[in-house]
Amino acid sequence: MSLRHALEQATGLLLDAASVERAVRERLACGAAPARAAYSPQPGTAEFDALVDLVVVPESWLFRDPAVFDAALAFVRVRLQARPGQPVRILSLPCAGGEEPYSMAMALLDAGIDARQCRIDAVDLSAGAIARARAGRYGRNAFRGADLEFRARHCVRDGDEWVVSAAARAYVDFAQGNLFALDTLAQAGRYDLAFCRNLLIYFDAAGGARAAAVLHALLAHDGLLLSGYAEAPTFCRNGFLADAPEAPFALRRLAAGAAARPRRPAPSAANDAAPAAPMVAPAAPGSAPEFAPTRPAPRPRPAPADLLAQAQRHADAGRLAQAEQACREVLARLPEHAGAWFLLGMVHECAHDARAAERCWRRCIYLDPDHYEALCGLALLHERLGDAARGADLRRRAARIFERRRSGAA
Repeated sequence: MSLRHALEQATGLLLDAASVERAVRERLACGAAPARAAYSPQPGTAEFDALVDLVVVPESWLFRDPAVFDAALAFVRVRLQARPGQPVRILSLPCAGGEEPYSMAMALLDAGIDARQCRIDAVDLSAGAIARARAGRYGRNAFRGADLEFRARHCVRDGDEWVVSAAARAYVDFAQGNLFALDTLAQAGRYDLAFCRNLLIYFDAAGGARAAAVLHALLAHDGLLLSGYAEAPTFCRNGFLADAPEAPFALRRLAAGAAARPRRPAPSAANDAAPAAPMVAPAAPGSAPEFAPTRPAPRPRPAPADLLAQAQRHADAGRLAQAEQACREVLARLPEHAGAWFLLGMVHECAHDARAAERCWRRCIYLDPDHYEALCGLALLHERLGDAARGADLRRRAARIFERRRSGAA
């Protein structure tokens, strides 16, 4: 079994070869083995766990995507008013180094909501990430953006680091765990609010559906799920529905047996116009019909919108070759169809071909510079490949588009 396969089995994630090799080089630089050929850590060992930490822990920061925490706080307030005296339960998974749950704790503190009224369970696969989260110590990279007033209110400076206050820590319980190992029967309906951001990007279609099913079971029937922007479509294909157009990351559970409409690239009048049918002159009145050998009429070519819908269904079912073929049929007829380039990039991403996905998404945003989902996908891809600066730049572009859309909907 290859090391990459062993890591995927242990974590449940899809890992590209570049990420694994980068993590291996980092461990070799720390003296884990004299050479690459001698490096073969086994599951269950400390070295294997150290390697897991390097491939699963993404970069994060406090109050990343402030709109998400605004939506979470608004939900908590309504929940407490509707059920006075009953604590609100929150899940943060994956919690990485604790930035997300501590951000929520700080927001609750600023709102005057006591720790006895709201509890946060923060879970991550990485033991190292949980250890860092419990320490609650952060350097300058954990504080980004123009509004950093919260740092002075909720953190204490210690040299070059900032330490989260005891008041904020009181809201959060940290634990190491795997989403797929959680006891969903025992904890069914336990959480009123769940954060699950930047996790589904590491799964294929089947893994994404499985993860969504676990979160569906853990969440109360009227609870709220806060997802990553680029992951919301996957959740919406697997038991969730967007709560409001201005907050596409805020999702509600669908009732059992209900089905969400599958997301497809937005149709365009120019892109989806079908070629006109050939005109046939009618027979002259009184003329005798010609008896000639007949051949079956040619089957009409599917419209681009129908082909894209087929591609989406194939991709959702994990039939990546068929999905790619349908996308390429669209592009053969409409090479400037941004939606087809986006979906083709998603297909390549599911097939672990990061570079092909990047080429497709770059083509997509060249054709449609405001294509929000493609910008999000590119941002996450560059962060996974180690280009944090490029990823941050793409995130800022996506955030500006999101704010414009939200302002337009207001």
